Amino acid sequence: MNGASREALATARESLDALTDNTSVDAAKLAEELAAVTALLDREVSLRRVLTDPAQSGEAKAELAGRLLRGQVGGEAVDLVSGMVRSRWSRSRDLVDGVEELAAVAELTAAQRAGTLDSVEDELFRFGRIVDSSKDLRSALTDKAATASAKTELVRGLLGGKAVPSTERLVARLVTAYRGRSLEGGLEALSKLAAARRDRMVATVTSAVPLSDQQKQRLGAALASLYGRAMHLNLDVDPTVLGGISVRVGDELINGTVVERLDDATRRMAG
Repeated sequence: MNGASREALATARESLDALTDNTSVDAAKLAEELAAVTALLDREVSLRRVLTDPAQSGEAKAELAGRLLRGQVGGEAVDLVSGMVRSRWSRSRDLVDGVEELAAVAELTAAQRAGTLDSVEDELFRFGRIVDSSKDLRSALTDKAATASAKTELVRGLLGGKAVPSTERLVARLVTAYRGRSLEGGLEALSKLAAARRDRMVATVTSAVPLSDQQKQRLGAALASLYGRAMHLNLDVDPTVLGGISVRVGDELINGTVVERLDDATRRMAG
C-alpha cells in the first residue's frame, strides 16, 4: 500500500488495538467477522468502489457500511469497518486488503491472549515448509476449482489436533480466500504479522545441521544487535548447503554457507 491507503490502515490498526485492549472483546470472533466482511468486499466490486469513492462523504460511506453490516456481524466489526470507510483509500482493493489484515491481527491477538502466539509463528513456518516440499499438497490447497469446504477439511485433516486453533483458522482462511497471491506469500505475510505482535522481526535461518540452543541464542542476540529489534528465528535444515548458515531478514540475505563460498571461489576462478 502507498500514500493514503497506508495512513488509513495505520489508523484502522490503532482502532483495532484500542478495541482489543478490552479483554471483554472476543478477538477470535471479531477475526471471523472481519474475514466475512473481507469476503463480501472481495466479491462485491461495485460495493467496495462505492465505499472508497472520494466523491462521497466519509459519513455517507460509514452510514452505508453500517446499514449493510449491522445484524450480520457484531457491533465491534461494524464500528471498525465504518471507521475504515471514513478514511481515504488510494485503491478500492486496498480497503479489502486492510480489512483482511485486521482479521489476521485480531486472530493473532486471540492467540497472544491464549499464550500460543509463539506456537502460531512456528506452526505457520513449518506449514510453509511442508507446502514447499509437496507439489500435490500445494496444488490441492490452491486449486481454484476446489470448494472452500473441501479446502477447509483438508486443512483440518493436516492441522487439526496438531496445531493451535488460531493457526488452523488462519491457514483455512488463507487457502479459502484466494485473492491472486501466492500461498507462500500469504503465509509469509501472516508470519510477519505474528512477529509484529511482539515488536520483533523474523529471520529465516538455513543450516546444514540443527543449531544447538546456545548457537540459536547467540545468533538471535547478534541479529537483534544488528537490526535493533528482537528477532524471531525460523529454523530450516538443508543438508545440501554442506555447512555454515544463511540468514534471510526481509529482502536481505546474509549468506555464510559452504556452498555459497565454493560458488564464489568458482566464479573468481572463472573470472
